[in-house]
Amino acid sequence: MTKLNRVCTICARGGSKGVKGKNIRSLNGVPLIGYTIKHAQSSGIFDAICVSSDSQEILDVAEKFSVDLIVERPSELASDTAGKIPAIVHALQTAEQRLHTSFSTLVDLDATSPLRLPEDIAKAVEILETTGCSNVITGCPARRSPYFNLVEMEHSGKIALAKHCTQEIKRRQDAPKCFDMNASIYVWNKAKFLANPGVFYEDTRLLVMPAARSVDIDEEIDWLIVETIMNQGIFGEGTSYEARP
Repeated sequence: MTKLNRVCTICARGGSKGVKGKNIRSLNGVPLIGYTIKHAQSSGIFDAICVSSDSQEILDVAEKFSVDLIVERPSELASDTAGKIPAIVHALQTAEQRLHTSFSTLVDLDATSPLRLPEDIAKAVEILETTGCSNVITGCPARRSPYFNLVEMEHSGKIALAKHCTQEIKRRQDAPKCFDMNASIYVWNKAKFLANPGVFYEDTRLLVMPAARSVDIDEEIDWLIVETIMNQGIFGEGTSYEARP
């Protein structure tokens, strides 16, 4: 068995309620999933790039972008209630079986995050491989703080701050640092991932990306925001960095 280093999975379902057919919908002349495939290819750090989907249309588009492997996702892993982690496990194991190889670093890129840069991917992988942590996730500084101006409704109907601090916080800047997960890049030590598939571990690390590269397309308004950012050319501004205490 040949041992390679890094594999990239791109898992894209065919069914989408918020934006119909979004994964292959044209965004400035390119199918949405095409941006993510190009990001992975342009990073130049992967030994294999794999696209997984329950939709033959999506897989056909992926083939046109010359990915290394396409994986037909079982229907039970593509329902509205199915989580993404099992789909990533299936894509990873299928890739290793078909390529007769074993990977050490696993990266999953969300197909609905077209504003990331290849440099963001490389930085996240660098953090994982230089620190030996279990995984790296990505996000951007939160616009609302659960300690200051993010509220939740309790079962009784009471409205209160989502999280309380031991000290009174009078300014948002004084609250503990909080970040919005942007669902753009997930990096795992493959062995640790398969031993305990998940997103959060005791040693999870965070790569902070600029807000302009952190929009995840979930609704039509997100699509319009991404188009505006692309047309203004501002998503390339700013550098990503590891979050520190």
